[in-house]
Amino acid sequence: MAGNSFGSIFKLTTFGESHGEAIGGVIDGCPAGLKLDFDAIEAEMNRRKPGQSAIVTQRKEPDTVQFLSGIFEGITTGTPIGFIIANANQKSKDYSHIKDTYRPSHADYTYDKKYGIRDHRGGGRSSARETACRVAAGAIAKQLLKEIKITAYVSGVGELKLKKDYSELDFSEIEKNPVRCADPAMAVQMETYIKEIRKQGDTVGGMVTCVIQNVPAGLGEPVFDKLHAELGKAMLSINAVKGFEYGSGFKGTQLKGSQHNDLFNEDGSTTTNHSGGIQGGISNGADIYFSVAFKPVATLMQKQETINSDGEKVEMEGKGRHDPCVVPRAVPIVEAMAALVLADFWLLNKNAKL
Repeated sequence: MAGNSFGSIFKLTTFGESHGEAIGGVIDGCPAGLKLDFDAIEAEMNRRKPGQSAIVTQRKEPDTVQFLSGIFEGITTGTPIGFIIANANQKSKDYSHIKDTYRPSHADYTYDKKYGIRDHRGGGRSSARETACRVAAGAIAKQLLKEIKITAYVSGVGELKLKKDYSELDFSEIEKNPVRCADPAMAVQMETYIKEIRKQGDTVGGMVTCVIQNVPAGLGEPVFDKLHAELGKAMLSINAVKGFEYGSGFKGTQLKGSQHNDLFNEDGSTTTNHSGGIQGGISNGADIYFSVAFKPVATLMQKQETINSDGEKVEMEGKGRHDPCVVPRAVPIVEAMAALVLADFWLLNKNAKL
């Protein structure tokens, strides 16, 4: 299987399956001399882990990261950082009924056609359980970046959508509610709606917005490795993601060039930021902001018609513990992937000029 690594200098390779003994990863390219805050890493893991509230999957996983290499006395040595995260609460029997059945909108069918074999327990390698490794690596990337601040929050659940610009929001509200919405009133509406959806045995999609502040100008390359292109790839690699837009995004298509251009101030800053902090694939020093669209979770607690591996029509119903809406737990994953991209370009940019 190819495609298990992300990044060029600050590189993460992950391994493991949802219901195997453990998942884990290797971080290559992290410079020596970085003193790690392990409490901060644990805090990031706790934001993603299952069972943290009534509106997420009730699988109970401590998601404690065990570091195996690349760290001595709390400081990175410059060698590969290996780590594992134990799978402590798998219930593989919950998936025995789909051993030979393809769940609609899951990776079951495509996985089977590509490899001729699949681990049906929780989705195996294609499970979102793998994203715990990304959060662990992203937590280290965040500490490498130091001055850069990466903040994500839920900006939409179903048809409920925040209409406020990120500059009007209080980011301190994000971790005060289980939805991780930056607006307290909207957070209550979203939480109520997710609970209603869960009672129906159904699921709902949503949107996560991310804001990256204090980014130095000059990160990104002007041709294939554009900063926004790598951010897009990072976000689209997350399970259940269906869309990515940065800056003015699709709304920018409705404007005239005279309305959309970000005019310069004398110090190089701009009067507006329709560019989303990126011009020509390179950061310009302004805030980078983007939104990520997540589809409804494919596993429903209601009957659906599908096919089995023999191509026969069958009826199935989801079992086990699943999120009715992924976006509350996706917030730290979006931040982590953004951190991996920026860490990679930050290190690459050190070779840009003398």
